[in-house]
Amino acid sequence: MASTDSPAPANPADAAARAAADEASRRLGFAYLGVAVLSYGGLWPVMRLTVERMPPFWFAVARIFIGGVFLFVILGITRRLRWPTRADMPAILSVGICMMGLYVSLVHYAVQFVPAGRGALLAYSTPLWVTPVAVLLYGEKLTRLRIGGLVLGLSGLALLFNPAAFDWSDPDILLGNGLLLLAAFSWSFAILQMRGHKWNLTPLQLGPWQLLVATVVALPLALLLETRSDVAWGPDLYALIAYGGLIGTAIAMFTTASAVRGIGAMTASIGLLGCPVVAITLSVLFLGEPPTVTLLGGLVLIVSGIALVSLPQRPR
Repeated sequence: MASTDSPAPANPADAAARAAADEASRRLGFAYLGVAVLSYGGLWPVMRLTVERMPPFWFAVARIFIGGVFLFVILGITRRLRWPTRADMPAILSVGICMMGLYVSLVHYAVQFVPAGRGALLAYSTPLWVTPVAVLLYGEKLTRLRIGGLVLGLSGLALLFNPAAFDWSDPDILLGNGLLLLAAFSWSFAILQMRGHKWNLTPLQLGPWQLLVATVVALPLALLLETRSDVAWGPDLYALIAYGGLIGTAIAMFTTASAVRGIGAMTASIGLLGCPVVAITLSVLFLGEPPTVTLLGGLVLIVSGIALVSLPQRPR
C-alpha cells in the first residue's frame, strides 16, 4: 500500500504570494542600490568642493559625526537600535578604524590634490588588493577569471600612472595619489578582517557604532595634523557638509545595507561599481574635469577587472 504520509502539495496561492513578495523585495533592493550608487558617486565632487572651503580633516570629522548621529536617531525611532555585544566588536573596530576613520580622512586630504573622478577610481580599487591577499592568507582559489580580473585592473592602474600622462615631478600629486591607494589598502584590511565574521547585529545596526569609532579616530587627526584654519562659511558650505554627512554617509550606508539584504552581497558589490562611473560623470559635468583618454581607459579596465574578481567562482 502506498504511504499516505507524504506532504501535501504547497498551496498555489501561498506560493504565488511568496514569489510576489520576493520579487517586490528584489525590486526594492535594486532601488536601494541605485540610491547608494548616486549617493556615493555624488560624494566625490562634493568632497572636492568642500575641501576648497574648509580643512579636509575637519570635514571628515563633521561628515562622520553627522552621519553617526543621523543613524542613531533613525534606528532609535524605528526601535532597531541595539547595544553591540562582544561578538560585534571586531566588525565595529575594523570598519570604524580602517573603513571609515582612516579611509575617510585620507581620502578627504588626498582629494585636495587629485581630481575627484580619478580619486574615486583609485579609492574603489579595493577588490584588486583583497583578492591576492585572500588567496595567500585564506587559501581562496586563484581562478582564471580572477587572474584575468587582476590583469585588467592592474593594467588600468598602470595606465593611470603612465609616465607620459602623469606628473611625477609634482609632490602634491604624488602625495594625493599615494594617499588614495593607502586608503584603498585600509579599506581592504577591514574587508579581510570581516571575512568569516559571525554577525550578531545587522550591518545597519552596527553603522552608528562604527561611525562613533570613526569619529574617535578622525578627531585626533584633525587636532594634530590639520594645518589649515580657513573656513568659508556660507549656505553652500552648509549644504555640502549636509550632503557629506546625511546622504554621502548615513543614507549611503543605510541603502547599501538594504540593497545587500534585498539582492545579495555579490550583486550589490558589483552594482556599486557604478559609483566611480557616477563620480567621473558628475566631475566632468559640474567640476569641468577633462575626460581624458587615460582616465576613461583606466575606468574601463579597472571597473572590468573589479567586476571579474568579484563574480562568484564556479565550484569544481
